[in-house]
Amino acid sequence: MTTSNRPFIAGQASSPESRAALGQQRDTRRQRPWLLTGGAGYIGSHVVRALLDAGERVVVLDDLSTGNSARVPWGVPLVVADVADRDAVQRALRAHDVIGVIHLAAKKSVPDSVAEPLGYYRENLVGLLSLLEAMRAEEVDRLVFSSSAAVYGTPSTDTVDESSPTVPQSPYGRTKLAGEWMVADACAAVDLAAVSLRYFNVVGCAEPALADNGGTNLFPLVLARMAAAEPVTVFGGDCPTPDGTCVRDYIHVADLARAHVAAARRTARNSGHEVFNVGCGQGHSVLEVLAEFGRNAGHEVAHVVAGRRAGDPASMVADAGKARTLLGWEPRFGLAEMVADTWAAASVGVSAGAVQSR
Repeated sequence: MTTSNRPFIAGQASSPESRAALGQQRDTRRQRPWLLTGGAGYIGSHVVRALLDAGERVVVLDDLSTGNSARVPWGVPLVVADVADRDAVQRALRAHDVIGVIHLAAKKSVPDSVAEPLGYYRENLVGLLSLLEAMRAEEVDRLVFSSSAAVYGTPSTDTVDESSPTVPQSPYGRTKLAGEWMVADACAAVDLAAVSLRYFNVVGCAEPALADNGGTNLFPLVLARMAAAEPVTVFGGDCPTPDGTCVRDYIHVADLARAHVAAARRTARNSGHEVFNVGCGQGHSVLEVLAEFGRNAGHEVAHVVAGRRAGDPASMVADAGKARTLLGWEPRFGLAEMVADTWAAASVGVSAGAVQSR
């Protein structure tokens, strides 16, 4: 499937899709909007479009430290503020009469969190605390929280479900687990309905301007090595997997975005705190991913095999049955579409900053 067939709203103000998005917002102007923190980022910009496509109204709050205002569709209000600034968040909630919050604003690199743990605790936990305080002050009682499969650490089983042990092995993973605890405790104390989504490996894009320009998982690393005409380093060739390389669960960002819509609507029907895995439920090895990139490039991807990294699980795949059953959500895209979209975006070479969308 090509990106042109996707039900996502393009960023350009002049496009028919953006005009449709604006018209959609006008048609539903009596509805209260969702505030999306981090909505100018890679994942956030896709969630914005999924919400608009589903007929929801949206307000974006982003400090633009890693996001780009050009990712926010024309007609969607953008509040430039730090989520840790409680007063600014509270003003935004009040001014736009927000019905709920989808909280994506956070630092997300595992290696960076090891090098700068205090910065991660400050950004990810103080920011969430300020947000929850602002929501309570304005009586906003619906929340979708961006969590991560990093909360599982190195699991003892190949497949993990929401009841699997949570033993995060990085400051990043620990901030996400602590964030879930904070949300759960807030739900127990006040009338708050919240859903935490544990993302697996998010890849792909709905259109080139929304591509992941700063990702740290395998896909952007492969692209970077190919662009530099350097071999990809494969860590571990002796894993207990079919081809000896690590197996991971990849999820297309468009599928992840739809999961946020389903989670947001779940908060209207349920109280308390719920946790859902968001993955495809199918793993792919490093060599499988490289082979798929090779098919798109028209040649094999050069690689070298190095030793396994400490703490790197041989396989980690989501059991996403709970999301299928209770959210009514199903991933639509497989590895071929994920790599094709990533490759197409890189081939076009369009940066988000070059697109006029506001």
